[in-house]
Amino acid sequence: MRRDGNPEFIEALARGLDVLRCFEPGRAAMSLSEVAAATELARPTARRILITLEQLGYVRNDGGAFSLTPRVLELGMAYIGSAGLWELARPHLRELVRQTGESCSIAQLDGPDIVYVARVAVPKLVTLAVTIGTRFPAVATSLGKVLLAALEPEELDRVLAEPSRAGVTARWQPERDEIDAALREVRARGWAVTDEQLALGIRSVAAPIRDGEGRTVAAVNVNAHAAETSLDTLVDHHLPLLLRAASAIGSDWAAWHDRPLETVAEG
Repeated sequence: MRRDGNPEFIEALARGLDVLRCFEPGRAAMSLSEVAAATELARPTARRILITLEQLGYVRNDGGAFSLTPRVLELGMAYIGSAGLWELARPHLRELVRQTGESCSIAQLDGPDIVYVARVAVPKLVTLAVTIGTRFPAVATSLGKVLLAALEPEELDRVLAEPSRAGVTARWQPERDEIDAALREVRARGWAVTDEQLALGIRSVAAPIRDGEGRTVAAVNVNAHAAETSLDTLVDHHLPLLLRAASAIGSDWAAWHDRPLETVAEG
């Protein structure tokens, strides 16, 4: 059945994407039965989708254990490449890392979660590993608070009503009034901070990246280990550097999207 009643909706495509998404952390390899159960698909349907994905090179079958192949990264990299975000942000992130000695990342909102789209990391022992494509519950992260604070009230209600697909249970489980209070604070000061709300040992500060129209298109953060970096250092020293980097990335973003560009057909 169509999920929203739209006659243009392609259910087969949606099911294929469901299969790709079911390979979450801790479930890198699954049997046909496990994939069918995770996606709530009939076994014959799940089998056909897996065979199709295998022939396309997105899934491998090792003795009945199905797993994703690196080719799946092409799907995400196509988005990042089309946005031009990584090339624009890379020099600013590297400079921010040099100035702070901490890992720095950029994320965007996907439903109630943040998804990391760019990162320059400093090798340190942290509670949760972060790579491009990693997702966390937005309300428990500084990046997420910045992005949620930029939403219109109706959109915020819709997003917060959705279940997280991060597969991570945050330490901070706020009620809606607590979320609203936290987001009001973010809007008032223009940046967000978290102190071990996602996981023990992780604190961070984040700022919005805005386009030429002033819309928040992403968020950038400085992430630190609580045992090494105090909140005072994070806010008093790292935050001013972060705000400058966010502004510079936003300026480059605006210039990139305002560039004169014309495509002329050959012949």
